[in-house]
Amino acid sequence: MTAPTFDPRQVPVRAVDAHLPRVPVERLDPARLRAWFADPPPWEPELRAEPRWVDAPLRPAAVLVPLVWRATPQVLLTQRPLHLPTHGGQIAFPGGKLDPADGGDPVRCALREAAEEVGLQPPWAEPLGTLPPYRTGSGFEITPVVALVQPAGPWRADPREVADVFEVPLAFLMNPRHHRHHELELHGVRRHWLSMPYRDGVTERFIWGATAGMLRNVYRFLLAASTAMMQP
Repeated sequence: MTAPTFDPRQVPVRAVDAHLPRVPVERLDPARLRAWFADPPPWEPELRAEPRWVDAPLRPAAVLVPLVWRATPQVLLTQRPLHLPTHGGQIAFPGGKLDPADGGDPVRCALREAAEEVGLQPPWAEPLGTLPPYRTGSGFEITPVVALVQPAGPWRADPREVADVFEVPLAFLMNPRHHRHHELELHGVRRHWLSMPYRDGVTERFIWGATAGMLRNVYRFLLAASTAMMQP
């Protein structure tokens, strides 16, 4: 089976989640985030898997979900070069397949890939924990590794793996008013995905697919934790 080919920007928006509450990002701080990942609240990931379009065993992978702790918290993302064999041109987290040197550890893999792809030095990152794996249609089982990041230098994209590196405000991504639902039947398979387009100056950062799905799970986790925090 070959990869489905379509332009996700041209697929109509079926719904927008304006009815859901936003995560109060302005009330977050590193101490709270550390506590929530050390003792997670009851919660369930909303999105776990995409319809497969490859007939092969799942390949373990990991990505870093970097919460860049600036005056306004940001999420670091990359744009993949068009020439890559899978997900070329798409917006992604730093990450990749687990190598033998990673010893089966997704945290080690995510940190290694982030250092290689965008120059995120290990001392800058404090891993907080992992979220449940997300299975992509291309056959990867991805473990998201959430980390607090306090950079002490610029991002340095490796042009072989990264066409661009940028940041999106965490508050934007944690507001469901920006979460758009799409649906399309392709080759007899109904596919549903989210998009979170972000206007970065004159550039539209079209976040969708697996990256948007994992961000939605970050939203569900932080919403559950912040809601529990506000209860008496």
